[in-house]
Amino acid sequence: MRMMIKRGLASLLGLATLGSVAVATAAPAQAAVSDCPAGYFCAWTQEDAKGSMLKTKTNMATMGSLGTRFGSYINRTSVYACLYESPDYNGYDGYWSERPAVNGSWTSGGTTTIASLKFVRTERECGHPAYPWWYAETSPKTAGFGDLNRDRKADVLVRDLVGRLWFLPGDNTGRLVGAGGWNAMDAFVRHGDLTGDAREDVVARERSTGKLWLYPGTGTGGLGARKLIGSGGWNGMDRITGVGDLSRDGRADVLAVEKSTGKLWLYPGTASGALGARKLIGAGGWNAMNALVGPGDTNGDGRVDVIAREKSTGKLWSYPGTASGGLGARKLIGAGGWNAMDTFLAVGDTTGDGRPDLSTVTNSGFVIGGSRGNPGWLVGYRGLGTGAFAAGTLNNGEWWGLNGAF
Repeated sequence: MRMMIKRGLASLLGLATLGSVAVATAAPAQAAVSDCPAGYFCAWTQEDAKGSMLKTKTNMATMGSLGTRFGSYINRTSVYACLYESPDYNGYDGYWSERPAVNGSWTSGGTTTIASLKFVRTERECGHPAYPWWYAETSPKTAGFGDLNRDRKADVLVRDLVGRLWFLPGDNTGRLVGAGGWNAMDAFVRHGDLTGDAREDVVARERSTGKLWLYPGTGTGGLGARKLIGSGGWNGMDRITGVGDLSRDGRADVLAVEKSTGKLWLYPGTASGALGARKLIGAGGWNAMNALVGPGDTNGDGRVDVIAREKSTGKLWSYPGTASGGLGARKLIGAGGWNAMDTFLAVGDTTGDGRPDLSTVTNSGFVIGGSRGNPGWLVGYRGLGTGAFAAGTLNNGEWWGLNGAF
C-alpha cells in the first residue's frame, strides 16, 4: 500500500556522509538556524529554532534520551531526511520526508514527534524500497527477450531519480545493477540478444552526444562493459525501440522514428552486435505516434509485431510483422484512453501462458473509481494470442517517484 508523504521544501542534491549526533542549547531564532552546520539535519525543541538543538548526519533508529518532541527543524544534508513518529523507521505509524533546504529555508510550527530518523537518496525510500514491485509467472517456454537472467520470468529494469539502475527479476524483489550515471541516457532499448551470446542486451542513447551504446547482458541480470555502436546523430531519432527479429534473419533489430520527417526506419542487428544499414519501412506519419513498443508475436503467426499509440486520439494500434521484414496494415486494439499511460513495458510473457503480454505505468490522467489523478499504477494486459489484449488489471501502485522503466 502506498503511504502518504508530507513533502519538504526543496530539491534533491546528492549524498550525505556519516557523522556524529549532538545536542546544543539554541541562541535566538536566526542565530540558531545558522548554528546548524552544513551537512547536518538539525531540530529544535521549540518553534522558531529555539530551545535545545539536535544535530545529526547519521541514521538514528531511536532518539533515546534526546527526546522526541520538536517544534522546528532544517535539513542541511544533500539527501532526504525521513522522519518517523515511531522508533526503528516504522512508517506505519506515520512518517514524512524533509528535502534539503534551499536558500536557508526551514520548517517551524507546531510540536512534532520524531522517534527515529534516517537519510536516503530518493523520497520514496522513506517508506518503500528504491524500486517498485514487479511479479511475473514462469513462462512455459524460453523467451527471445524480456529475460535478463534466463529463468523464464519476464523481468524489468528501472531507473530511479538519482540515476541508479535496478534489476527486477519478477519476484517482487530488486537488485542494484547500476550505481549511478544512468540519467545521462535518454532512451533505452531492450529486446533480445544483439551480441549473439544467447543473453539479452541493452542499448542506450547518451543525451549529450547522441551516441548509441550497447551494454551486453551477463545472463544474471547485470550488464557488462559498454560498447559504442553509434558514433553520433541518434538525437535526430525518436521512439528508439527494440522489436525482436523483424527482419527475420535470426538477429534482434531496432526501430526508430526520424524526428524531422516522421519516417520509420529499421536498423537490423548484425553478427558483431552493431546495427546494419537502415531500411525504410514507414514513409512518413510516424510523428503522430507518441509511443512505440515491440511486444513480440502477439497474433501467433510466427512474426514479431509492433504497437503504437496515436497522440491525438489516445488510440492503440497493432502493426503485424510481414514475411518481408516490414509492417502490415494496422489494426485498432485500443479505442482510446491510452494517453493516460506514461510507460509501456513489453517484456514478454508475464502471466505464464506462453503468450506475450503488455504492461503499462499510469500518469496523472489515469482514472480510478471515476477520479483522475492516479499516477504510478502498474496495469497488466494479458495477451490473447490474436493480436489483442484482455482488459487491464491493476497490479500495484508502487511505480511512482521513478525515472523510467524498460
